[in-house]
Amino acid sequence: MSPTETTAKASGPDAGKYLVFTLSGERYAVPVLAVREIIRLCPITPVATMPPHIRGVINLRGRVIPLVDLRVRFSLSAPPDHDRTCIIVTQVASAAGGKRPYAVVVDGVEEVATYDQSDLLPTPDFGGAVDVRFITGMAHAAEQVITLIDLDTVAAHDPLDALEPSITPPDTSEDA
Repeated sequence: MSPTETTAKASGPDAGKYLVFTLSGERYAVPVLAVREIIRLCPITPVATMPPHIRGVINLRGRVIPLVDLRVRFSLSAPPDHDRTCIIVTQVASAAGGKRPYAVVVDGVEEVATYDQSDLLPTPDFGGAVDVRFITGMAHAAEQVITLIDLDTVAAHDPLDALEPSITPPDTSEDA
């Protein structure tokens, strides 16, 4: 983990609005500012040699977007898709700088919730054997605890470079 990742984890999650969704019966949330849109499950084109959690790509208004099943990514049970299964299209940090689209399959979207700093807790210490790099913290909601996810970190650990168009600056040299 880099020093900036350690600092970000130590400071805990930020107060604000979060999109709450379900994965295998549990509630998770991402900052609403990262969400572009929520769509129904649509045709998915599989891509060869991808890990099981990468379901393939979707065509969203002419743009090809990688699609990740968060249930499989987080080693949760993945029930068959149903009428509430949907896709959350987000923006995540790109390795080339800037933002890129990233879509995730979830069991259902619950609500947009606002959390004050008093509602938020840092990621608990589960010990060294548990991978918590995707978790930014926890939120109290009524009598439940909601896990807050960092999709930038999830996306940074996926082998999706082959699915993203490479961005190379044009050659401006005169002898080209």
